[in-house]
Amino acid sequence: MVKFFVIFFVISALLACYITWRLFGKASFRRRWKIAIAVGIVATIFAPVLTIVLRRSGFDSPGLHLLTWAGYLGVGFLSFVFSYLVIRDLVWLPVAAFKIIKARVVEPVRRRAKTRPIENPSRRGFLVNSMNYGILAAAALSTGYGVAEAKQTPQVKRVPIPIDNLPPELEGFRIVQITDIHVNPTFRRASVEEIVTVVNTLDADIVALTGDLVDGSVDQLGYDVAPLAQIHSVSGNFFVTGNHEYYSGVIEWIQEVKRLGYTVLLNEHQVIARGQAKLLLAGVTDYRGGNFLPSHRSDPQKAMNGAPPADVKILLAHQPKNIFAADRAGYDLQISGHTHGGQFFPWNLLVGFTQPYVYGLHTHQNTQIYVSRGTGYWGPPVRVGSPSEITLIKLVSS
Repeated sequence: MVKFFVIFFVISALLACYITWRLFGKASFRRRWKIAIAVGIVATIFAPVLTIVLRRSGFDSPGLHLLTWAGYLGVGFLSFVFSYLVIRDLVWLPVAAFKIIKARVVEPVRRRAKTRPIENPSRRGFLVNSMNYGILAAAALSTGYGVAEAKQTPQVKRVPIPIDNLPPELEGFRIVQITDIHVNPTFRRASVEEIVTVVNTLDADIVALTGDLVDGSVDQLGYDVAPLAQIHSVSGNFFVTGNHEYYSGVIEWIQEVKRLGYTVLLNEHQVIARGQAKLLLAGVTDYRGGNFLPSHRSDPQKAMNGAPPADVKILLAHQPKNIFAADRAGYDLQISGHTHGGQFFPWNLLVGFTQPYVYGLHTHQNTQIYVSRGTGYWGPPVRVGSPSEITLIKLVSS
């Protein structure tokens, strides 16, 4: 833990120095104010980590919730500031290189001609400061827009998925997926109730909750999660663990989700019959679950062991990374979340380096995979270009 905090502090300090230097390096106010800004940036970055540690230690209060809000909003704002500064500096690099080359070529000629252009440092400083203030304004607008988008009621995303040789009895079978809700001090009971209201209008055959339900303990968030018990479906509601359940007390949450009426699939399956047709619904623990509990090692093959022949085989897996084992095991479809579709810039550009599929419907060899953008959000209450969703998957003949 100490090593983590030391590394985190060093990274935070480097980010703070970069942001302060590039934003206020040419500003006219005194050096001590620039140091104060850098310290404030480090404190802002540390605030969410501090709230997580305190809440995992059992401390909870309205004041801590306010600090959580302030810290996450600050981190979201600083993320945009950092990203826009990097873009600006990357654009400036070739310009600066051109100026250096030009100086090396033109300056000797000017020396021979005994002429030198008159520079206006005040004009240059004005331009730089104006651009920096523009970056701050753009970051503030991006944050405000992102909060508004993140806090809106998730829209229904309708996804028809073609299945080879689909029996007529399973034509139009409706799977409603909710995932990555991340109930926490910035996403409370009222938001969960909105999700429940939307889901109950969709006439689901089954409801699949594919992990990352919470960021906190049952004692802290049980009241906020409770409305999920009101979700109705024809053949049952199902749950698989995400990585954040393992940070929040996975055994307690498994028991709580069961109490809410959900079937928890821990490398297990259930067969759903429609007339003579059979649908195998399997679920695995989170891809990294075995790092926390050896018995929770994610295993798509184990999840279908002992299953009778089925017309359609579907796997619920929190992380898209399970697709490789799912394809080898012979599933027709994997339903996942975890990525949030990147949630907001620049993370939407980076998440593809860690996951094989980021969002939407894809085909991986013989298995299709659908990855949801998530029903809530994690960390900063911000979404830009990746709106939250409640997914209505409908099986159709190919």
